Amino acid sequence: MARWCLRHRWVVLWLWLGVLGGTVAGSVAAGSSYTNVFGLEGTGSSRAIELMEDAFPERAGDTDTVVWETSGGTVRDAEVRGRMEAALADIAKLPDVGSVASPYEPGGAARISENGRIAYAEVTFTAQAFELDPANTERVIDRAREATGEGLRVELGGQAIEQTQQPPAGLAEAVGVLAAAVVLFLAFGSFYAMLLPLLNALFAVGTGMAGIVLLSHVTGIPDVAPLLGSLIGLGVGIDYALFVVTRHRKGLAAGLDPWDAAVRALDTSGRAVLFAGGTVCVALLAMFTLDLAFLNGIAIATTLTVVLSVLAAATLLPAMLGFLGPRVLSRRERRAAAAGTAAPPAPGVTGGREGAGVRWSRFLERHPKAPAAVAVLLMAALALPVFSLRLGINDQGNQPAAQTTRQAYDLLAEGFGPGFNGPLQLVAETSGAPADRAALDGLVTEVRALPGVARVTPLPVPPGTDTAVVQVVPETSPQSEETDRLIDRLREEVVPDAEAGTELRVHVGGATAVQKDFASVIGDRLPAFIALIVGLGAVLLLLAFRSVVVPLTAAVMNLLAAAASFGILVAVFQWGWGTELLGLGKEGPVIAFLPVIMLPLLFGLSMDYQVFLVSRMHEEWTHTKDNARAVRVGLAETSRVINCAALIMICVFASFVLSGDRGAVMAGLGLAGAVALDAFILRTVLVPALMHLIGRANWWLPRPLDRVLPHLAVDPPDEPVRPGGGPGAAGPGAAGPGVAGPGGTGADRPGPGAPRGGEDAGDGDTVLVGAGPGDGGPPR
Repeated sequence: MARWCLRHRWVVLWLWLGVLGGTVAGSVAAGSSYTNVFGLEGTGSSRAIELMEDAFPERAGDTDTVVWETSGGTVRDAEVRGRMEAALADIAKLPDVGSVASPYEPGGAARISENGRIAYAEVTFTAQAFELDPANTERVIDRAREATGEGLRVELGGQAIEQTQQPPAGLAEAVGVLAAAVVLFLAFGSFYAMLLPLLNALFAVGTGMAGIVLLSHVTGIPDVAPLLGSLIGLGVGIDYALFVVTRHRKGLAAGLDPWDAAVRALDTSGRAVLFAGGTVCVALLAMFTLDLAFLNGIAIATTLTVVLSVLAAATLLPAMLGFLGPRVLSRRERRAAAAGTAAPPAPGVTGGREGAGVRWSRFLERHPKAPAAVAVLLMAALALPVFSLRLGINDQGNQPAAQTTRQAYDLLAEGFGPGFNGPLQLVAETSGAPADRAALDGLVTEVRALPGVARVTPLPVPPGTDTAVVQVVPETSPQSEETDRLIDRLREEVVPDAEAGTELRVHVGGATAVQKDFASVIGDRLPAFIALIVGLGAVLLLLAFRSVVVPLTAAVMNLLAAAASFGILVAVFQWGWGTELLGLGKEGPVIAFLPVIMLPLLFGLSMDYQVFLVSRMHEEWTHTKDNARAVRVGLAETSRVINCAALIMICVFASFVLSGDRGAVMAGLGLAGAVALDAFILRTVLVPALMHLIGRANWWLPRPLDRVLPHLAVDPPDEPVRPGGGPGAAGPGAAGPGVAGPGGTGADRPGPGAPRGGEDAGDGDTVLVGAGPGDGGPPR
């Protein structure tokens, strides 16, 4: 594949440009059709939604609120009333506004607080929030704010209003790409080498985002999916290209010509990228097993961006390497390569200056126990808060205090009680029989007497329907555990008692009940989901490395990283440690769907680093059968690129603090923390330390299992090394194995890429010559 892409690099480039341009043009022409489906088949809240849509079709659009407060007098004062009635009348005439329910109209007194200082109006739009033109929503905000004056404060709340407060689209992605560019330039010292991973990610993410827009017309894609898709696509797209470019540069530095170096980079690191991307996709697609429409859409969107990232790294990247040739190296490196002094002293070679990675690798080999113990204690301490994890909803009460939606939320809670922001709905199916009506009236009376209920309001029954709706306002906020207990009591005790002996069927619905059901279903299915993705990852590693211990170690490390990551989320978002300092708003439960989105990513990304680290160790083990040498060399040669890749991931994920979406902020900070712990603690300290302690048993596989398992090679096929040459070489100066260039067939093309005696022409990497501590195998 690498040779074909190099030979036809113009074709590859034009194909990618055509796919990117075509999908972008199609998405612009078609527009998006995102749907947020939180309903769960078989739950009371889902049935309540269906009945409400049939009985109240006029409420299909998003409903937001205009809230005002007077500092003196009441909202009924003539001046205040005149200002607000004029504003509400103008808002009702604006585009996208379906109706406005004012507290000053007949029957609107319930929209005024008991002390008369706070009132609200309901603005019902003609469509859901994500379907509205933001410019029209801005007009609503501007007209309402014009009523503000001395002694009168006006705030607005709701989903449509919230969307106008978010930063410009693409801001988080742009900051992430800029930070990644800085890291890449510092790592490579070359503008072109920095550019390659960025272009790889931008082609993949750009095509993926446009593809998600088109897919939203044929399947349910939630509006948060593009943000999560770009978050993941940027991270893996840059990282996958980084691994290949790093290997390519090593080949150039070792004396290979650009063609041979590119082919060898794709045949080594490219294989690892393909395998790592596959593990991420498998983990993401495992979300389908939860059977939740909302998560299915996210799985499709995120998997698409990962697949495109892998395809770009396997096809577009080698084509770009062919265009750039030796310019992937800096000028200084090119001069050193021309002078024949490019290859740095290798780990294990006496003489020369050893890098920090080599020194750390040697230290860990000599003293594995103490660093391993410190790493375990640190991860355990960070994971402790996870035992307090509570899944739930986040609403506008969790937003930063300066936002108008948070101000409106607080005003409504002050004037009408904390539960007003998340009322429950008792949606009743009646047969019209007197017994059903009497049972429903008795239910209303009983609910009013329940502790924790602030207000019960039966809504008018629409003509021609047998659906009745009773609104129940709890005394506690939507996120409160007391509200959860009230829902449970209604469902388990109060409603069944009222239904007994009648045909009446009552379902507890409303946004709070829907989110509670969503969190409950996810919590029930989460253990099996975790077992599935951990098990699948372990099986893939078992096939790749022909070892029982390596996949078991990886599974434990993945669980440690996930526990520590969610421990950080609990401390910051649920306990409120540092939320005000970071501008993250008020503390609250962890968003219910976040674990299901984060866990596949965490396991997939952790598997990436495990694959890149262990594949190099496995490569050395197959040549020397010396575990100490394999672990030392693998860590020394991959630690820098893994840490660099992790730093890029951290920058990209952390930049999503700027997204304005609390779910994306949680996911970004959680993933950034997990990647930091995984790369800097687990893969750099704990995994190699344990592998030193375990010894040769790392590579043990029972013979019966070895015979049954299929072979899935992450490393390139082994080729015999003959004296005085590289793999398959007939002697010094022979051609590389079947590498074709613009002017040759590939079978007999000599050139500067030919391996020299004593070099490892098999992978273009630094050569390990001579024996270091613990080495028992022959020099390569």
